[in-house]
Amino acid sequence: MDLIVCLKRVPQTAEAEVQIGPSGKEIVRDRLTFDMNEADSYALEEAILLKEKFGGTITVISLGLPDAEDTLRIALAKGADHAIRIKAEDFGELDGFKTASLLKDALVNVKFDVLLTGCVATDDSLYQVGPVLAELLGAPHATLVGKIEIAGEKAHVNRELEGGLIEHLEMSLPAVFAVQTGINEPRYASLIAIRRAAGKEIKLLGKDDIPSEHRVNSTLEKLFVPPAGKRAEIMTGTADEVSARTASLIKEKGLI
Repeated sequence: MDLIVCLKRVPQTAEAEVQIGPSGKEIVRDRLTFDMNEADSYALEEAILLKEKFGGTITVISLGLPDAEDTLRIALAKGADHAIRIKAEDFGELDGFKTASLLKDALVNVKFDVLLTGCVATDDSLYQVGPVLAELLGAPHATLVGKIEIAGEKAHVNRELEGGLIEHLEMSLPAVFAVQTGINEPRYASLIAIRRAAGKEIKLLGKDDIPSEHRVNSTLEKLFVPPAGKRAEIMTGTADEVSARTASLIKEKGLI
């Protein structure tokens, strides 16, 4: 089985103070740590599980700056066989469509049975790359996938819908799956495997290797921190005082 996994290196911003840079179009990265996008780590693990069950090879690909090679090497240490970095520094501003378009051009001659992405990247939360890439490749796809079972030339997948509903799909291969976190338990790479991966080749693709056809993409105007809304009012005092204040607020808001 030939497997492809798309990976992205993203800043870890959940517990960090994010600041906008002088250009207004990027965040200050100096004090942020970077790692593999969370959903992508589940996509990689799912590919490894499929390889362990059916055999085959895993190719990991990332559109990123040179430090994205660290993420690709972790993937190689976990069990990927080949790695490709598309040189983001060659292609200017990127959005979901342009990213998917570059990935498609880089993979146009790469045979696959299953292509896996994370359902979303934590830095932009666009949910776009997987579905757009599938459309450009002309392959069937499913998003928010929580279970994959392969039987012959068919894939049986469960995907999460609103309200806790689960949809079951039968799909022909090759296919693209944007997987949900929780589909499996991602493994850690051993120290020995990391050392071995340090010497493995990563194929580089730049503007001279990928067709320079016209690509429609959006333009980022500026980034900004969401404005703070009205804060909650903490009421103190005796029960009578709090009750009176509550009743007064309800009247002020026109609720009664």
